[in-house]
Amino acid sequence: MDEKTLMMRLHLNNMRQGPGSDDATNLALNMAGIDRSQFYRVADIGCGTGAQTIALAASLKGEIVAVDLFEEFLAKLEKSCSGRALSASVSTVVASMDDLPFEREEFDIVWSEGAVYNMGFRKGVNYWKDFIKDGGILAVTELSWITEKRPDELADFWNAEYAEMDTVSGKIRILEEAGYMVLGHFILQDNCWLDNYYCPLVESHKDFLSRYGEYDLARRIVETDMQELEFYKKYKNYYGYVFYIARKLKP
Repeated sequence: MDEKTLMMRLHLNNMRQGPGSDDATNLALNMAGIDRSQFYRVADIGCGTGAQTIALAASLKGEIVAVDLFEEFLAKLEKSCSGRALSASVSTVVASMDDLPFEREEFDIVWSEGAVYNMGFRKGVNYWKDFIKDGGILAVTELSWITEKRPDELADFWNAEYAEMDTVSGKIRILEEAGYMVLGHFILQDNCWLDNYYCPLVESHKDFLSRYGEYDLARRIVETDMQELEFYKKYKNYYGYVFYIARKLKP
């Protein structure tokens, strides 16, 4: 069984597949200057089971197109939306975030929480820009260093796990070079990591290992999760998920 399939099955029954919260989603909307009375067409890229998709649909008018590689995640999202009084409609599309089936400048807003690392931040913000209207919004969370110096064991771990780790200023520079004006950024709070992501994830490990523990890869995934949690608790003053909100400039 490959890593992507194992990761999907581990995360399938969790509300979030990365750090986040409804409060963070709504703060990003406010920072983007979104007029809640207007209609928007929004792409939520790498939506997972869609906690932030639902928060967007509850806050905005228009249409949210939720995109993920895994049909299983999208089925969970569709079930979660059923019966809810949402201001925006939600539709789902099975697609890879680096091969999207959309037209140029189709969306007013492109949103992505905890997912861009799968293709890399620089590649993601450049590729997704094609689908945003001039003057439209990109809102994306990205793992970032929040200090210039950090302990060697922490740097070694994340450099091995995610080679594009960079400082906040480095990520802002990438956005500016890609043709965006950065409207703001903020660091996700502890509850986004611990209460909403790591604690539910750790609770999923026992069942996951009972099903897939025969695979060395499954055991390594769990070990990496536990090391990430340990490092976050120990070194959270050095790094975090950062929400970046930017506007696509006209050429």
